[in-house]
Amino acid sequence: MTGEDAVSENRTPRRDDAADGPARLTLLNTVTDGGIDIDVVGSKAANLMLMADAGLPVPPGFVLGTGVCADYHRRGGVLDSSVEDLIRQGIRQLERATGRRFGGARRPLLVSVRSGAAVSMPGMLDTILNIGLSDATLPGLIRATGDPVFAWDSYRRLIQSYAEVAGHAPAAPFAAALEAALIRHEVPSAAELDVAALRDVTAEFSDVCQAQTGQPFPQDPIRQLTGAVESVLRSWNADRAVEYRRLRHLDHLSGTAVTVQAMVFGNLGVTSGSGVGFTRDPATGEDRLLVDFLLSAQGEDVVGGRYGAADPEALIAVVPGLARNLEAARRTLETTFRDAQDFEFTVQEGKLWLLQTRAAARTPWAALQIASDLVAEGIIDEPTALDRLRPYNLDEVTRSGLGDGARPEPIGYGTPASHGAAAGQIALDVRVALRAAERGEPVILVRAEASTQDIAALAVCQGLVTASGARTSHAAVIARQLAIACLVNCPALSVDLAARRVRIGDTVLAEGDQISIDATAGLIYPGALELTREHPTELIERVRGWQRTPSRAGR
Repeated sequence: MTGEDAVSENRTPRRDDAADGPARLTLLNTVTDGGIDIDVVGSKAANLMLMADAGLPVPPGFVLGTGVCADYHRRGGVLDSSVEDLIRQGIRQLERATGRRFGGARRPLLVSVRSGAAVSMPGMLDTILNIGLSDATLPGLIRATGDPVFAWDSYRRLIQSYAEVAGHAPAAPFAAALEAALIRHEVPSAAELDVAALRDVTAEFSDVCQAQTGQPFPQDPIRQLTGAVESVLRSWNADRAVEYRRLRHLDHLSGTAVTVQAMVFGNLGVTSGSGVGFTRDPATGEDRLLVDFLLSAQGEDVVGGRYGAADPEALIAVVPGLARNLEAARRTLETTFRDAQDFEFTVQEGKLWLLQTRAAARTPWAALQIASDLVAEGIIDEPTALDRLRPYNLDEVTRSGLGDGARPEPIGYGTPASHGAAAGQIALDVRVALRAAERGEPVILVRAEASTQDIAALAVCQGLVTASGARTSHAAVIARQLAIACLVNCPALSVDLAARRVRIGDTVLAEGDQISIDATAGLIYPGALELTREHPTELIERVRGWQRTPSRAGR
């Protein structure tokens, strides 16, 4: 079992035999005496329930079980008539828990809709935030928060994501409309737009939605929610999700659950933001908190790959007490789940909320280091460590580096998102990468921003370089899981797909030209440099010792 697949092994949920059937609805913030059935509620909801049970701050929510997904696809993409009743029942529970009303004109309840299979599939399935916002509820959100900039920003985000996810609209027209507004108002980012500008952008987004989908943005909150649920269910059979399950040997999974949670807002004021954290370094296994964090942002800004998270420590310091609260959450997560975790969080007006945790995807090298350290710390025993390391061939665990010979001057730099090095020819899309791999040629995928849509290319590449993105974006997570050298947020990189070339600083390279990357130092070099291989000899010997002299379980 890999680190990514160890979602359920850290604290084995008990079967809940009292609640079964395809139309299962479960509340997030309770762990019943019957326990949690991961096969029904999915790993995301199961872990949210365990976090809440451990006293960690989790927004209230409910789950539609995986049977809903299987039934939806059996019916040819049609929801059973009982599902809308379950959705309404769950919304009533959330209204009682939050004191807000879904579709209400005064204190509206907004929700997120997320996926969650029994085994985590990072970035493969769809998510929609801010569901419930409409022309009728927007004034109530402004009154409740006193922040019209936040309310209009949330509304334009919802229209775009709903059109893209539920309506299959392309992202480019929305990006063009936003870019034109930034130029018109002479500001560098959407976070700098004022109320009038955001109102205009939202109106433009509504027009784009109508033009691209053939339908106006739905104003009925229940219709929004039902459409978002169906979008998550449909994404189960999206190409990227099917390819991920093939690569990870997850064809046995029956479908995804759907998790609906009360929204918490990382774009509400100067002490709000969103981030992703790893309780240990997923590239090296080092025992340190690794976090990407953006102020005035929602979760998809960090994990989606469109934005870099520069100097996260400085941004975390802006919010009083956040560094201390994140460190405390890190320790609680590891003692609760008994493994290194990858967790998503939102800070709303200084308060930390945890939105997800899963066993951290890690390089094979990091897997050895983490297993060794957790045994030394008494968090797991040696048999558990050996079980987690079973998928790895210890003789093949290596880390690449650049040779000691003379090197040219680097032509660019980026943020290291994994360790090691790679050399190969530039590929600018999945098709070119796959063709080169079929010829046995090493490939480095170079993108303006990486997406989980690139998973087929990542599976055959030696390296990934992106102009934007954060270390904790879904694409970087998958690259680490596949032991690919990865650099993100390379400021000197621009990609010209029409001309099939890239510019890195003053250097222009054509697709097919050779480059080398040092993902430990964060440097990009022209040409194919010699690579070396390093073995974690001491860690391997320690594991060999466990294999020769198995300790007693529970040590």
